[in-house]
Amino acid sequence: MIMADGYTDLPPGKIASVVTFLEMRERPPARHGAAPAGLSIRRVLQPSLDWYRKLYRAVGEEWLWFSRLRMNDRELAAIIHDPRVYVYAVHDGEEDKGLLELDGRSGFEIEIAYFGVTADLFGRGAGYWLMGHALSGAWETSPQRVWVHTCTLDHPRALSFYLNAGFTPYKRAIEIADDPRLTGEVPKNAAPHVPLIEL
Repeated sequence: MIMADGYTDLPPGKIASVVTFLEMRERPPARHGAAPAGLSIRRVLQPSLDWYRKLYRAVGEEWLWFSRLRMNDRELAAIIHDPRVYVYAVHDGEEDKGLLELDGRSGFEIEIAYFGVTADLFGRGAGYWLMGHALSGAWETSPQRVWVHTCTLDHPRALSFYLNAGFTPYKRAIEIADDPRLTGEVPKNAAPHVPLIEL
């Protein structure tokens, strides 16, 4: 569907973002480097729903991640317990502070469905290190492509981070959704970079 040029008013209670889809069609050179001090990564088999939601919130609340919070237990378990979905956690010795999810359910491509670390790990090289792990794992099955998406609600450097990792943009879309701060899925003070417009 082609939208008309110009401004489009949003209904009350909605947020909108511009989503950029990026892909990689050839395996990139391996990224080498030790884990940042004190950090490790582990695969989480059959993650508990409570654990997953807690980490999802810790990593994504500031960027208004909401889609998995709107799923009931059955819907969420169907994804994260699927043997073709790989969930990883970054651990700092005390708690989990990063989430990586690789989705291979299509059979011929891998989506980096979720990727991020908590704000206290920013600037420590954790994202660069985690992306190395993501790309290594994603290309293990020789998919036709690896893809990811980000949006204008995300960290302001997210798009440049993916471009620097070797991804190429191939599509844009506009996503409109209920503001999760108004539905109660995240606190009202989350994402101060996105003005909250009360109903």
